[in-house]
Amino acid sequence: MDIVNPDLDEYLLAHCTQPDDLLRELAAETQREVPGTEMQISHDEGELLAMLVRLTGARYAVEVGVFTGYSSLCVARALPTGGRLLACDVSEEWTTIARRYWDRAGVSDRIDLRIAPAVDTLRALPGDPAIDFAFIDADKTGYPDYYEELVPRVRPGGLLVLDNVLRRGDVVDPEARDESVTAIRRTNDLIVADERVESVMLPVRDGVTLVRKR
Repeated sequence: MDIVNPDLDEYLLAHCTQPDDLLRELAAETQREVPGTEMQISHDEGELLAMLVRLTGARYAVEVGVFTGYSSLCVARALPTGGRLLACDVSEEWTTIARRYWDRAGVSDRIDLRIAPAVDTLRALPGDPAIDFAFIDADKTGYPDYYEELVPRVRPGGLLVLDNVLRRGDVVDPEARDESVTAIRRTNDLIVADERVESVMLPVRDGVTLVRKR
């Protein structure tokens, strides 16, 4: 199922703030060198993340799922002076690419990369609500746990963003029963029933949910 009509794809990308040369290089290197390039967010989604960081005035952000660092770069650039991004991933290989581009962008000093299972990293964080902004775009089976670990640690008024919440439309296909789709359905149901938050699901790319902590 096409969530975004492919005929509109180039039009959408052409009608948002355009990527600079560094983002273009990162996207091109990922496309050329890395299998599974569909894991990289599109540029318009990167611009959405950056805008949300600026609109919320976030100073402390968390990202679950780094890949080659495109979304991290968008978020880190949008943080104010003194802002920090905790970036969680398990791959030394792909985050090595990310580090190179963070260095070139001059934002390495505001990114704390943790190579470990993200749920362990999140559980080790203080329990007080200090996170302003969080982005989840990692293994789908981990989404329920990532969400449950993050919500108590997000400040009132803070924002969580979850990617791939429609799974190419499989969430509404009764024949789709693989563990990733099942986990996403469970996460979507958790969010809509969670009285700690208010949320909206948007048909952006593969589905994006915005969750605001009450």
